[in-house]
Amino acid sequence: QVQLVESGGGLVQAGGSLRLSCAASGSISSINAMGWYRQPPGKQRELVARITRGGRTNYPDSVKGRFTISRDNAMSTVYLEMNSLKPEDTAVYYCEAEIVGYDYWGQGTRVTVSS
Repeated sequence: QVQLVESGGGLVQAGGSLRLSCAASGSISSINAMGWYRQPPGKQRELVARITRGGRTNYPDSVKGRFTISRDNAMSTVYLEMNSLKPEDTAVYYCEAEIVGYDYWGQGTRVTVSS
């Protein structure tokens, strides 16, 4: 099992920056990939960024060039650097860890971007 705890959310003005962190504990040596997802108010959860143990990353077009995901070598912590934030980035952000056949989720951290 893996436990995930997110931190770093908050209120920021449009154009500002935030850095989210996700600390993983438990069977972290079994983690294949970690990611960040978000759920805007009234909408479905969507991928924001994902990184594999090998360091391969992927982003949707909506955040490409503005958000950067990174991790430490042990996959015990993953970060999401968010720049040039827009009001449409407002959402609850969730950390995810994938072990073969199963996804683990954190409880989420709220990000609010004011215009």
